[in-house]
Amino acid sequence: MRINRRLALLVTAPLTVAVAFSGLALAPATNQALQAHRLTAMVDAAAVAADLADRVQRERAAATALVSGQGDADAFRSAADATDGRVTAFRGQAADLAGVPGNARRALERITRSLGELSSLRSQVRSGSTTISALAFRYRIVVADLNGYRDGIAQADGVDASVADRIRAAAALSEAAEYTAQQQVTVARAQAAGGFTTASRRTFDAGRLGYTESLGVLYDLGPGEWRTWLERTLSGPKALTVRRYEDAIGRTGSSADIDVTPQQWQRASADRQDLLRSVQKRVDADVLATVSDTRTALVRNAVLEALVVVLTLVGAVVVTVRLGRVIVRRLRDLRNAAHEVAHTGLPAVMSELSRPGALRGATPEQVAERTGAPVAAVDGDEIGEVGDAFNAVHHEAVRLAAQQAHTHAQFAETLVGVARRGAQLTSVMVSELDTVQRDEADPTRMQHLFALDHLAVRMERNTNNLLVLGGYGNARVRPDDVDCSTVVVAAAQQIERFERVTLGVIESDVAIAARAVHDVAHILAELLDNATRFSPPETRVGVTVWRLRDRAVVQVVDEGVGISAERRAVHNAALREPQAGIGDVRFMGLHVVARLAARHGIVVELRDSSGPGTIAEVTLPAAVLATVSTELPPQQPDMARAARPAPPRRKPAAERPAPAADPRPRAGGGPGDAPREDRDGTAAGTEPVSRVAGVSASGLPVRRRSAPPQWPGTARREAPQQRGGAPAPRPTPRRRDSRQVSDVLAAYTKGVSRSAQRRERPTADDTERSD
Repeated sequence: MRINRRLALLVTAPLTVAVAFSGLALAPATNQALQAHRLTAMVDAAAVAADLADRVQRERAAATALVSGQGDADAFRSAADATDGRVTAFRGQAADLAGVPGNARRALERITRSLGELSSLRSQVRSGSTTISALAFRYRIVVADLNGYRDGIAQADGVDASVADRIRAAAALSEAAEYTAQQQVTVARAQAAGGFTTASRRTFDAGRLGYTESLGVLYDLGPGEWRTWLERTLSGPKALTVRRYEDAIGRTGSSADIDVTPQQWQRASADRQDLLRSVQKRVDADVLATVSDTRTALVRNAVLEALVVVLTLVGAVVVTVRLGRVIVRRLRDLRNAAHEVAHTGLPAVMSELSRPGALRGATPEQVAERTGAPVAAVDGDEIGEVGDAFNAVHHEAVRLAAQQAHTHAQFAETLVGVARRGAQLTSVMVSELDTVQRDEADPTRMQHLFALDHLAVRMERNTNNLLVLGGYGNARVRPDDVDCSTVVVAAAQQIERFERVTLGVIESDVAIAARAVHDVAHILAELLDNATRFSPPETRVGVTVWRLRDRAVVQVVDEGVGISAERRAVHNAALREPQAGIGDVRFMGLHVVARLAARHGIVVELRDSSGPGTIAEVTLPAAVLATVSTELPPQQPDMARAARPAPPRRKPAAERPAPAADPRPRAGGGPGDAPREDRDGTAAGTEPVSRVAGVSASGLPVRRRSAPPQWPGTARREAPQQRGGAPAPRPTPRRRDSRQVSDVLAAYTKGVSRSAQRRERPTADDTERSD
C-alpha cells in the first residue's frame, strides 16, 4: 500500500470518530429544530381547527333553530356550506402533518370520523327526524375533538413549558367559546320548550361555570396581554347586552317563560361568539408567532452548530491534507532521488570509476565530494534526517567505489608490471634458446630445447593475458594483412595440445587486417586451448572459416562433454558484456576473450552442437577483415606428423597445417570452461604467425626474434669483437646431411610431445567443466 493511502487511512479513523461525535452533539439541536418545525405545523393546523370549531358551533346553532322552528333551512344550508369549506382546509392542513404526538394523533383520528358523520347528521336535521338534544350532543363531540387536538399539541415531547402554557391557554379560550355556544343552544331549546327544565337549568348553569373556569385558566396560563385583549373586547356594548340577557335568563325559574325572545338571544349570542372568535384569532396568531420564533431560533442554532462542526472538520481535513501532501511530496522526492541514485546516478558513477584512469589523481574522498548530495537539504525533521542519512550512504558508497577503483588500478598496474617483467624475461629466455638452437646438433638436446621453446610460447601467451586484463594490449603491430589460415595455425601453435587441431574448410579470400591479427589469434588460441582441454584426448578439434556476406565466421568444434543450456547462457552473457574489473582468475580466459572481442567488435558465442561437444562461433566484422590473395600451405595428415625429411627451409612441426577436418564439425569447449590451471582455458597467444624466419647453415629452423632488453646483471651472448671494436667474423657452421636434419626435426617433435605429455595426467579439474 502506498504512503498516501496509508496517510489517508490514518486520517480517516480520527475523522470518522470526530464526525460521529459531532453527529451526536448535533443530534439534540437538530431534534429540537425538527420538533419546533413540527410544532409550528401543528399550531398552524390548530388555528384552522379553531376556525372549523367556530363554524361547527354556528352550524349547530342554525340546526337547533331549524329543528326548534326558530330558524329556516337557508340559514342552515349556508352554515353547512361554510363548515364544509373549513373542513376542506383542515383536511389539507392535517395531511401535511408528520410525526404528530399520541394525543394529538388520536384527536385527529376522532375528528376525521366525526367530520365523516356530518352528512348523515345534516340529513336528519333537514328531515326533522332528530331531537335537539341528540343533534346538540353529536355536534358537541365534533367540537370537543377539535378542542382536544390543542391539548394534544401541548402534551407533545420537546415542547417548551412556556409554549405549552400558551397552547393550553389558547385551548382554554376555545373551551370558553364552546361553553357560550352550548349556552346558546340550551337557551334556544328552553325557549322552544316553554321554559327551563331542571336538567336544562343545570346545563345552563354548568355552561356559565365552565365559561368562568376556562377564562380563569386563560388568565393563569396565558400572558397578561391576552387578558387585556379579552377584557377590552368583552367590555363593549355587544358584550354588555349578551351579559344582561344571560343574567335575565339566569334569573328565570323552571317552567317559567323566558323574557328574552329567541331572536334577541340568537343575535346577542352570535355577537358574543364573534367577539370571542376575534380574541381567539389574536391568541392563535400570537401562539403561532411564538412557536415560529422558537423554531427559527432552534433552526438557527442547529445550523450554526452544524456549520461550526463542518467548518472544524473541513479545517482539520484541509490542514491534514496540506501536511500530508507536504509529507508525501517530500517522501516522493526522497524516493525519486533514491531511484535516480540506484538506477542511474550510482551505476553511472560506478561505470565511470571502473574505467582506467577514472580517478585522475584524485583521492576517494575528493571523488565522493565531487559527486555531490543526491537529496537536497530539507528541514530537520525525521524525513530530513533520512535524507541526510541517504546522502551519507551515497557518499560512503561512492567513496568505497572510488577506493575500490583505486585498489583495482593499483592491482592492475602491479599486474601489468609483473606481466611486462615476465614478458621481458620470456623474451630473454627465447633469445637464449635461439642462440643455443642455432648451432646445436645433438638430437637429444634439441628435443629438450624445442620443448622449452614451446613452453616459452605458452608462457608468453599467459603473460599477454595479464596485459589484457590490466587494460593493455600487445605492443607489436603487424605491417601486413595475414590470411586467416595462417592466423589459425599461429593460434594453434600457442596451445599445449596443438597436434589435435585439424583445419577444415577455410575460404582462401578471408584475411585478417594487420591491426587485428594478434588479437584474433589470441582469441582463437583461447578457444582452441579450451576445446582441446575439455574433449577426449583421442578426438580432434576442427576449425572452419567461411565468409558470410560482409562478415566471416570461424567455428571451433570439439567432441567434449558439452555445456548445459543455463551455463552456456551465463557464458554468452559474459562474452557479450566484458567485465570492467580484473575478473576471476578461474575464468580469466573468458574475460580475455570478451575484452579482445569487444575491442574489435567481434562476436563470440557458444552454441550447442548436434552431436557431443560445443561449437564456439566467432563472427569477424568487416572492420577486422582484409582481402589478400594467398595460397594455403599444403595440408598434412596431422600437425604432429612432422618427423620426415624436409626441404632446406622447413618449419617446425608445430607450424605445419594439419589435414582437413572431418565433414562433421566438432565443437570447442567454451572459454568459460576451466582448464587444469584455471578452468577456463587461461591461454591467450599473442604470436599470430610462425616464429620461424628461415633455416640455419646446418639446416635447422631459425626462430624469428627481437632483441631482448639488456637487464642489469644479465650476460647477453654477443658476437666476439676484434680489437678496435670491430665485430669478429662468425665461424662458419658445419654442414649437416639430410639424415641429421631429419633427426633434429624428430627431436623437436618429441620434445614438444614430451612437454605436452607431462601435463596429460588426468585430474578432477581436467575431467569436469565449470558449468
